[in-house]
Amino acid sequence: MPFYMFQGQYTSDSIKTLVDSPQDREAAARGMIEALGGTLHHFFFCFGSDDVVAIMEMPDDKAMTAGSMLVGASGAMSSGRTTKLMTMADAMDAMASAGGAKGHYHPVKS
Repeated sequence: MPFYMFQGQYTSDSIKTLVDSPQDREAAARGMIEALGGTLHHFFFCFGSDDVVAIMEMPDDKAMTAGSMLVGASGAMSSGRTTKLMTMADAMDAMASAGGAKGHYHPVKS
């Protein structure tokens, strides 16, 4: 299954709710991801521009999109983004493919 990284920022209302009533958001994320056929590997709270980062495997892009839409529709996040990740083995295959095709690409010339 492909790997994905979701990064998100909670709304101020969501943060207030978490301060007033602490909740295990990893459990909530895990339940949704598993319902979509995926596996949650890591769920982190973090400093900086994002409040949470999750690393997961999902069956395909459609399942990941469904999860992102579900989270977005909940209103709990003010923003979020998903990055599709590659294993090093897949990256090595891509490098080899690029090497085999490099004679067919010519950069823009001035």
